Amino acid sequence: MSKSLKLTLDIVIGAVAPVVILKYGTAVIGTLPAYLVAALVPVAWVMIDLLVITRRFNFISSYSGFSAIMRGALAFWYVSGALFAFKDSASYILAVIIFGGSAFLARPITRAIAFQGLGPDTPERQRSLDRLMDDPSVLTSLRRAALIIGATNLVCGLFNYAINLRMVVAPFNTPAFNDQVANVNAITRIVLVVPDLLSLFWAFSMMYKAMYALLPPENGPGTEGGDFWVLLAQREAELAAHVEHHATTAVEAEAVQGRANRQAAEEFYGG
Repeated sequence: MSKSLKLTLDIVIGAVAPVVILKYGTAVIGTLPAYLVAALVPVAWVMIDLLVITRRFNFISSYSGFSAIMRGALAFWYVSGALFAFKDSASYILAVIIFGGSAFLARPITRAIAFQGLGPDTPERQRSLDRLMDDPSVLTSLRRAALIIGATNLVCGLFNYAINLRMVVAPFNTPAFNDQVANVNAITRIVLVVPDLLSLFWAFSMMYKAMYALLPPENGPGTEGGDFWVLLAQREAELAAHVEHHATTAVEAEAVQGRANRQAAEEFYGG
């Protein structure tokens, strides 16, 4: 499946379909069935994408799958008012906990995302990338990126809670409730996507900037147009040469000190 088709289906099934079902399906199949179908269709699409279409199991797919299962389970929590506003904001709370919380761990979640995005395909590349990401400057950027994503989800979650609390005022399992939920979804599925995408771009740009800052210049000798893995391999070679140089220097210094000690002893005892 092409990326453009996949993106189109994500938008249609994840954002448009629930609104249409709530708006026009309530009178056809009933209030509660329409609510459940609107809630579960995006969940089913995520699971089909995970298990049938992409069939890739990594951090991002696992997080998407868990978030979808959580939303599907919460669909059967029949509440209204403040509790519904809280329920509808649960996915943002999850992101705050996972991303924001991981910023205080030894290895933040953004490290796994960067590792997955770069996709080292050999054990040697994995070790090289591990050493690069263990650099204090890169680790700091990974933590900041996690905080940016967590903070953005916190703000979006508070906005989502407030707008649900303000606009969804009808009791659950009524046509008015479904209509109000559809109105909120029509707003949040568009408005809240923008800051989410901007924060992700900012966070990822910060992570990769820190990594490239430790690599040789792209226009340096032997970099072959600035390919990441070529640059990383060149960095590894330079580090190895640096270590070897220091080892050689230490050996030479020890030899010089030995000769100096012998000369001093000869003069001391000879005198």
